[in-house]
Amino acid sequence: MDFRRLDMNLILVFGVLYAQRSVTVAARELGMSQPTISAALNKMRIFFKDELFVRRAGSMQPTPFADSIADPVSRILETIRNELLQEKSFDPATTDRVFSVSMSDIGELVWLPTLLRVLRDEAPNASIRCVSLRPTELKDAMANGSLDLAVGYFPDLSEASFFQQKLFDHPFACIVRRDHPRIGDAISAEQFLEAEHAIVAAEGRSQEIFEKRMLDLGLKRRVLLRSPHYMSLPVQIAHSDMVSVVPRAVAQLAVQTANVKALEPPFEIPAIELKQFWHRRVNSDLAIIWFRGQVARHFLNRDPTSDPLSPLFGQV
Repeated sequence: MDFRRLDMNLILVFGVLYAQRSVTVAARELGMSQPTISAALNKMRIFFKDELFVRRAGSMQPTPFADSIADPVSRILETIRNELLQEKSFDPATTDRVFSVSMSDIGELVWLPTLLRVLRDEAPNASIRCVSLRPTELKDAMANGSLDLAVGYFPDLSEASFFQQKLFDHPFACIVRRDHPRIGDAISAEQFLEAEHAIVAAEGRSQEIFEKRMLDLGLKRRVLLRSPHYMSLPVQIAHSDMVSVVPRAVAQLAVQTANVKALEPPFEIPAIELKQFWHRRVNSDLAIIWFRGQVARHFLNRDPTSDPLSPLFGQV
């Protein structure tokens, strides 16, 4: 037999007819007419090459072949009801889901404290796994399901298969050492261009925004240090006369951890658009819907570095 020729609706009719032994009762239970049930029985007889049910003493009695397939049919219908047609649900209070999120090291300082607090309060058995990937690796990881969400500045995730939600704009700031011999409480364009500079070329890509702005303005400066690491930058600035332009979150942390002061840049610089991204394959995943809902709830139009009550950040 070629199962591709078998209409699954016939399996449902067989199951009800076998249980009820009556065309009339089966039609009522399935919301069908009696002729429809009779027509379905004729199709099954042709497909299985067996009578399946014969009328006897006012009821439809199964043949030996019908008895032999009754249990497999019951299991098929039970699997469809309980697994394929199971109503989707997600309960954060009981889930043990591991949410896999891509963000930069600075992003972890900005986002994680709040998200971990949410998990402790609302999803105590869930956890977060942070990863940092190159743009091409990031796309593949989100497409194959090994990564749930990307939060931050990811300009490469612009294809139609990715959804995105803008959260807030994040500004840049300059950092120099507190006792800089030539730069006081403000930095002029002349001082900025005369100084030696430190650049962080991290995977996060936000530095590209500032570099493009410098190119658009036709400005050049002496770059003394290029590093892939934000976390070591405050120490380098605190022990030199270098200047660095960094996201404000980095500047505020630098002020708290090193002999560094944060200043407004002498040029207008476009802000970093921070967003959350997810792949189309998880757009209907209830767990991811809940998680990205928490991200939006706590960060939509709210930059934590602008909050004077934040335990991590103070105003520049």
